[in-house]
Amino acid sequence: MTQVNNGVASNVTKTQPLWLLAEITYRCPMHCAFCYNPTDYDKHTKNELSTEEWVSALREARKMGAIQLGISGGEPLLRDDIEEIVAEAHKLGYYSNLITSGVGLTEKRIQAFREAGLDHIQLSMHDITEEINNFITNTKTFQLKQKVAAMIKGHGYPMVLNVVIHRYNIEHIGQILEMAEALGADYVELANTQYYGWSLVNRSQLMPTREQLQEAERVTNVFRDRVGSKMKVFFVVPDYYNDRPKKCMNGWGEVFMIITANGDVLPCHSARSLPGLAFPNVRENGLEWAWNESPAFNKYRGTEWMKEPCRSCDEKEKDLGGCRCQSYLLAGDAEAADPVCTKSPHRHLIDEAIADAQNPQLREQPIIFRNDKNSKKYVEGDKERIEQFHALP
Repeated sequence: MTQVNNGVASNVTKTQPLWLLAEITYRCPMHCAFCYNPTDYDKHTKNELSTEEWVSALREARKMGAIQLGISGGEPLLRDDIEEIVAEAHKLGYYSNLITSGVGLTEKRIQAFREAGLDHIQLSMHDITEEINNFITNTKTFQLKQKVAAMIKGHGYPMVLNVVIHRYNIEHIGQILEMAEALGADYVELANTQYYGWSLVNRSQLMPTREQLQEAERVTNVFRDRVGSKMKVFFVVPDYYNDRPKKCMNGWGEVFMIITANGDVLPCHSARSLPGLAFPNVRENGLEWAWNESPAFNKYRGTEWMKEPCRSCDEKEKDLGGCRCQSYLLAGDAEAADPVCTKSPHRHLIDEAIADAQNPQLREQPIIFRNDKNSKKYVEGDKERIEQFHALP
C-alpha cells in the first residue's frame, strides 16, 4: 500500500542528481526574445550567491553524486569569479560546461579556463545573417560571435553551437548548418523554441508553421547524411506540434537540479511559476534535504500525484505526465495532463496557440525583449499574461 506523508507518496524511489545547472547570475548583455529566464527575473537578481557559497554548493552536490555541471545565466561571464568556480569544479571531478553568449570571453579568460580545467564551452549562435542575429537579441553581436567561435576552436575546445530556432531563422537552417561546418563545429544543437519565460510572452511572433518545421527537419537530415560522423547535429523537437508530451527534464526530481543565482534549488527552469510551492534555498537548507525531503521536490515525483486521464494512461511511466509548468501556464492547473497530449482535455489550448501564431494581427505584434525594464513589469508571473493573451482579438 502506498503511504502518503505531507502530500508525498512514500513509495517513490528517489534517485541521485546527476546533472547540476548553476545559473550563477541573471544579469545579461543580451536581450533575447526567447530567453528561458523567468520574465520576473528582476526580483531574483538581488543577493547573488558568493563565490564561497557556490563552492560549498558544488561540494555538496558532488557528494550526492552530481557529475555534470552546467554554468549558465543570464551571461555567466559577467561574474569575475568563474575561473575560481571552474577550478573548484575540476578538483571535485565534475565535467564542466560553460554556456555562454560569448560576450565577455577574451583570450586571457579562455586561457584561464583552460588552466582551471574547464571541459566544454557551448556558444549560442542565432542566425547566418547579421540582421536577424542583431534583431532577435536586440544587440549588435554578430561579428563578436564569429570571433568567439574561432577563439574556442583555437584553444582546443570541442566546437559546440546552440541555435534556438524560431520563425525568423527557421528557413535558414541549411545556411546555419553550413556556417557551423565552416566554423569547424563538432556538435550543433538546433533547439526549436520551447514556450516558457520570454518565449511564451512572444509565442505568436516566434512560432513557425508545421510546414516550416517539416522542411527544417528534412534539410537537417540531408545535411546529416552529407557530413556523416564529422559533425553531430541534434534537432530538438518542439512540443506544440507533437501529440504526446516529453518526460520533462527526464522527470521531476529524477536526475536534474538547478541552483539559481540567489540560491533557490529547483527541479526545472520554470518551476517557480507554479503556485503553492516553496522551493528550498541553499542558504537555509542543505542540498541533500532539498533533493530528498523537501515538499517541492517530492510534489511531482513518480505517478501518485496524477489525476485522470494520466492516472490510468498506459504511457504514464514513459512521459510522467509531461510538463507541470506547461500545464499550469496554459491550463491553470499544475496537475492537469500536459496540454500537448491529444488525450488531454486541454489540447485545444495548444491548437489555439498554433492558430494564433498564424493570425497576422497577433503574429506582427511588437516583440517584447528580455531586459530589466520589461522584467520589472512582469513581477506578477506568467499566468495573468496568458489569460490576457487569449483575450486578444
